[in-house]
Amino acid sequence: MRAFKAFKSIAIPIPLKNIDTDMIIPAQFLTRVTKEGFGENLFQRLRENDKNFPLNLKKYINAKIIIADENFGCGSSREHAAWALVEYGIKVIIAPSFADIFKSNSAKNGLVLIELEREKVKNLLDKAAKENLMIFVDLKNQIIEVGNEKVKFIFDEFTKECILKGIDDLGFLLERLKQIKEFKKEREKNLFYKTDGWNN
Repeated sequence: MRAFKAFKSIAIPIPLKNIDTDMIIPAQFLTRVTKEGFGENLFQRLRENDKNFPLNLKKYINAKIIIADENFGCGSSREHAAWALVEYGIKVIIAPSFADIFKSNSAKNGLVLIELEREKVKNLLDKAAKENLMIFVDLKNQIIEVGNEKVKFIFDEFTKECILKGIDDLGFLLERLKQIKEFKKEREKNLFYKTDGWNN
């Protein structure tokens, strides 16, 4: 995944609760064995049934932010939902809450999930429905800017470091390989037995 940099984008309002993984990427499109090819079918069922669904509108073609209601990403554990969002071009989702497994899948794919108080999210949804709402996202400092207003958000430090650097869990460990080996050597000095393997 690519390193995350601060950016500004128009926000897509989807004022729905409990947007599940099947709504994000319907099951009939899960026939691929790689991460590619899912973006074109993002929210396909909703787009087919509503010509005015936000993703059908030209003004949101290059949007990188979604604002939604609570419990986004519930349903099955399929990682395809995160793949579809990222491939479509979505970098950030703002909502009052997210499903736990979806959180984990999103972190592994560099998708930033920002949880805000429900009232703040409602205000953003209302503004986005009335006008082209531009939001600046600064993950490093954990701030979003809407006009002249700055809003702080809480974000897991480990996940933040990985997303900012564009690395996964394994990449995080490999960056610290030297320290891990040094710790292992120091630890073995105090053991009455020696561990096998990884002696390089």
